[in-house]
Amino acid sequence: MAERKKVLLRLDPAVHDALARWAADELRSTNAQIEFLLRRALTEAGRMPREVGRMRGPGRPRADADDEK
Repeated sequence: MAERKKVLLRLDPAVHDALARWAADELRSTNAQIEFLLRRALTEAGRMPREVGRMRGPGRPRADADDEK
């Protein structure tokens, strides 16, 4: 897997709180929720690069997830 990029993102506190609540509702971290929303926006705009891997689903990974590779 390619190294993930780190990005500093400044948000209005109310926007961050709304994202955090939404993420919790979907069993994602706030970071994963932001990535999910960005990926969806890129896909809808027709700008998602073909070489981008799939995002892991919400919730905790299964204990045997590493064994499937």
